[in-house]
Amino acid sequence: MKVVFHEFFYPVYTSDPAAADGRMESVIQALPAEVEIIEPEPATDEQILLAHTESHLRDIKQQGLYDIAALAAGGAIETARIGLTEPAFGVIRPPGHHASADSAWGFCFFNNMAIALLALKQEKKFKTALVLDIDLHYGDGTVNILGDETWVSIHNPAKNSRREYLEEVEQVLSHTEADLIGISAGFDNHMQDWGGLMATEDYHAIGKMTRKAAISSGGGCFGILEGGYNHSVLGQNAAALINGFMML
Repeated sequence: MKVVFHEFFYPVYTSDPAAADGRMESVIQALPAEVEIIEPEPATDEQILLAHTESHLRDIKQQGLYDIAALAAGGAIETARIGLTEPAFGVIRPPGHHASADSAWGFCFFNNMAIALLALKQEKKFKTALVLDIDLHYGDGTVNILGDETWVSIHNPAKNSRREYLEEVEQVLSHTEADLIGISAGFDNHMQDWGGLMATEDYHAIGKMTRKAAISSGGGCFGILEGGYNHSVLGQNAAALINGFMML
């Protein structure tokens, strides 16, 4: 299985928790031995503008965050592209699901998931997609950008117990016929992170269910990193999802 990552994601680029020192290291060090690391190229302005306005693009450039945010978006595009034919995971930052067309918050700058899907859709690489956002926080930016598109469904599970949460995920995945399933993989809902709900094995189960659903619909699947801020468990949780992808 391929994991998309670039060493430029290691340096701290601002003061928020998503940019914290050691966060990327915690994931990379926990990766299964059999994965292959693929380095992405930055997204182009043209690709970014599929999801964002020119004024937002200028704003991110003025903040000095364009290079790292464009690389994250490019990492998402590469991950989704690989995901068309085999499971893939993008260890990227900054995260993206709180970035709307002309605004951003929550440690996000460009909407990585939206850019990836819009770029591949423009290339006619798939017909329909499902976004499963398992981050603790609602992916408002992704909904704002893609919510009116008829070719994509977006689901943010919202249950308050592990069992009900997994049942909701299974229900959504078992009924999808999407050509491409993208997971906005935030791990901040873990029992040792901000949300205090999910166990590490739950991410394994979600990865396995996602791969099974992709096979059933004759499509592909991928995940990209969103939240997750307890470095002592973040890598284990990401590895669990990846191992779930590889189970079938």
